[in-house]
Amino acid sequence: MTEHKGTPLTFEDRYDQAVAELEKAMKGYLTPRESAIPETLRKAMYYSLQAGGKRLRPVMCLLACEACGGEDIVAMPAAAALEMVHTYSLIHDDLPAMDDDDLRRGQPTNHKVFGDAMAILAGDALLTFAFHLLALHVQYDNVVRQLVVELANASGAAGMISGQAQDILSEGVDGDLDTVNSIHTHKTAMMFQAATRMGAISARADQAKVDMLGDYGIKLGLAFQIVDDLLDVTSSAEAMGKKTQKDQQAGKLTYPAVVGIEQARQHANDLIEQAVAAIKPIGQAAKSLIELAQKVNQRNK
Repeated sequence: MTEHKGTPLTFEDRYDQAVAELEKAMKGYLTPRESAIPETLRKAMYYSLQAGGKRLRPVMCLLACEACGGEDIVAMPAAAALEMVHTYSLIHDDLPAMDDDDLRRGQPTNHKVFGDAMAILAGDALLTFAFHLLALHVQYDNVVRQLVVELANASGAAGMISGQAQDILSEGVDGDLDTVNSIHTHKTAMMFQAATRMGAISARADQAKVDMLGDYGIKLGLAFQIVDDLLDVTSSAEAMGKKTQKDQQAGKLTYPAVVGIEQARQHANDLIEQAVAAIKPIGQAAKSLIELAQKVNQRNK
């Protein structure tokens, strides 16, 4: 675990430290480009990027790098790229043609503030900038290539976009657990897997550690999505900062819908245990990632 003046940080302090470093880095990456960005587009990009949130994927990236002996600074371009891609996906998911949400993180969604067209462009800009910053700010060419492949695979047509497409195509259709697992894997878990693999790659870890951390990431991502589905059923809009009960209203395939609340909770617990077991060989260096997995299963928003 990272130390401060000789004293080990608590998990919460380490998490806050990583988020603060990320916020500073993202602003630094974007600032030199601001003069070339139309003012309204810049505002739309910043509106969603700075709207808060858990910053879970970039923190996972930084903690995975740390578990492999790397410093935060070497994984920061990867962490920022992950958050930009995630933010773009939220902007587009909230659009009327997709999930049609009015609130995100307790604030009006991007298209409610800037209009549909500018929201689409803000998402497009964040997506392309993510790859731009990897190319500019990662030191080693072979690492750049690996990071680009990981991020493109997880977020593209065979990854997150595939999951979103399956999600839309499955609305109102009777489905089974295999279908739900496929949607969850592609829509959510592959980006978690990319986060931990990109952290390990940034630290120039060996392939065994990259794969180990990737296994942790995909298991944690599946658990995260199940917990998210459960919160949509059991939590309130006030607690979540967005509309709840919308999955059932839209006829979406989710774990609670297919197997029920109790079995969904049990499967999330099982996946957390599997994620922790995957990185056990790393030892004490993976302590923060183990604590993170436990926090994911305890979240209430």
